[in-house]
Amino acid sequence: MIRKSLYTLMLGAVLAIFASPVDVSAQAMESVEPFKVGTFAINDVPTVGLVMLDDQLIVELAAANRAMELLPQYSQISMPEDMLGLIEQYEYGLKFRIYEVVNWLVDQNLLSGNDRRSFVHPVDSVDIMAPIQYPSKLMNAAVNFYTHACEGCNDDEFQARLRQRQENRGVPYLFLKPTRGAIIGDGDDIIMPFGRDRIEWEVEMAIVFGRTGKYISADRAYDYVFGYMVAMDISDRGGRPPGGYGSGSDWFVGKGHDTFAPHGPWIVPKEFYGDPMERLHQTLVIDGVTVQEARGGDMIHNIPELIEYASSLITVFPGDVMQSGTSGGTGAGRVERASGSGYLIDGETISATIEGIGTLTHTVRVEMSIPDDLSGAQLPPVRSYRDP
Repeated sequence: MIRKSLYTLMLGAVLAIFASPVDVSAQAMESVEPFKVGTFAINDVPTVGLVMLDDQLIVELAAANRAMELLPQYSQISMPEDMLGLIEQYEYGLKFRIYEVVNWLVDQNLLSGNDRRSFVHPVDSVDIMAPIQYPSKLMNAAVNFYTHACEGCNDDEFQARLRQRQENRGVPYLFLKPTRGAIIGDGDDIIMPFGRDRIEWEVEMAIVFGRTGKYISADRAYDYVFGYMVAMDISDRGGRPPGGYGSGSDWFVGKGHDTFAPHGPWIVPKEFYGDPMERLHQTLVIDGVTVQEARGGDMIHNIPELIEYASSLITVFPGDVMQSGTSGGTGAGRVERASGSGYLIDGETISATIEGIGTLTHTVRVEMSIPDDLSGAQLPPVRSYRDP
């Protein structure tokens, strides 16, 4: 019985040697081209895709993988159905399979010319959705740029506030925003809720977590990062009406409305971006006027410190998102625009860009009416309790 088993094993090994193709390749450890990942509506189906060739092409990841698997030298490995699945599996070997897909596409010249395959699409032919549908939590850093800590101040006031913050940074201030409903993708309208006419803009870098972690030290912070995307923190500065419990500032009112968390247009895996504290360059433009521009050096608390603080409060999971704050130039600073307004108005186009990641572009629309059967318990228009 033992001799028979040994003979069978030896015969199988010999047959395998002669039957195996000579060009069997090991799993790719590097990608020959950088890529980004996103979620796209293709034929009305949400699809995980690779963004390639300087953001010009979208490749359906699962379809490209299936086509590659038709070749005998590639093993059968299924692709996740959504972005959360991709992020969860990325550091557990999936990224090397994606590298393999990218290398095959480039080596076989399947991205251009007559050989372009049906799973490759020009970026302007697909609907760009928010990359993650949806994070379990969306954390945001408040007042984390020195230039945002004293909006509207004169030079002397700003220098005094700057010295104060540098000498006493304290710990970060984080708040949560809703995910589903608040998060929208590139091209979706930003809706100003009925009667809420003090709406501001904030461009921010969004850090996407790739691993589960609690009490993550700043020294280990980037080990838990999957990648980065562009984000906006749209804010309602109208505040609460007088009376009842609490007054003035209300973070739910200020940050929680639908469409107030644009994300995307896609995610850059961290290996293709580098150190965000050195590379970050974020800008925001409204109808052609640049109102915000900042680099990572303006941050009060750097990204590793934000991660350490956040994870000391709550466990982070793959796909969770943390936004690192915004710089000066919000509506509170009253940056001059053609509209003459310090707040957003109906019909304006707002574009947020982070160099090396991409641009989010949205049109601002005003909600014109509400149901006529409401009891009066709803959030009222700002004009009903505040002067213009």
